[in-house]
Amino acid sequence: MMKKTKKFLNNLYSLLFFLILVAIWEIFSRTGTVPNYILPAPTMIIYSLFTNFNFMGRHILITIYETLTGFIISVLLGIIIAVIMDGLPFVKKVIYPLLITSQTIPIITLAPLFIIWFGYGYLPKIIIVILICFFPISVSLLQGLGSVDIELINLLKSMGAGRYQIYKIVKLPASLPSLFSGLKIAATYSIMGATVGEWVGGKDGIGVYMLRAKYSFATDKVFGAIIIITVLSICLLKLIEFIEKKSMPWVFYEKIETMGE
Repeated sequence: MMKKTKKFLNNLYSLLFFLILVAIWEIFSRTGTVPNYILPAPTMIIYSLFTNFNFMGRHILITIYETLTGFIISVLLGIIIAVIMDGLPFVKKVIYPLLITSQTIPIITLAPLFIIWFGYGYLPKIIIVILICFFPISVSLLQGLGSVDIELINLLKSMGAGRYQIYKIVKLPASLPSLFSGLKIAATYSIMGATVGEWVGGKDGIGVYMLRAKYSFATDKVFGAIIIITVLSICLLKLIEFIEKKSMPWVFYEKIETMGE
């Protein structure tokens, strides 16, 4: 009970601090201390967001489509590659250094090449999302598979279990926490990946909407798009957390019991 009260108070303090910052921001903007085209008031941003939401609807749906498609493909590829690297050490020695090296290349520098190669459609944005999300998913799952208790694996082998049964009974269930850690990291960057692709070249999407608003000096619309991106990222993260709780009820049941004690 004490832990719940402490958590509630911490959240309350954070909310109050945020509201104070917003109030200061509102005062500075409304009094003309900062011009509206540089920093519009929060109320102006919210008003602009509501009045332009219908126009933004198509852009939002396109960004969601690019994000979800790329994210789902990256999940499938990440799981397959991680399992292959865990089961075949030779493949891991070949692929793992390439995975690490690929993360040293800024995605923003590759995006123009994808536009040249694949055009201005959905494909280059989906590829960017895959490249951003694939690495944390595959590496997290690989670490989870490698940290499984070897005694459990030897026990199954002594009982005549094959490789498929070992993965099904022990390795995959035990590595779920690591997998979901990677999924949550990837989810927070997936919307950003699609938006970056739209910045570099695209006809529709939140990124294109932001660029058009920027060129019009409609800063309130730019902030509105930032709010939409933030909300979409949080929603995807919460969806992953919901699936996590449904996939690992035993972990969260233990946490609830510990908090009750």
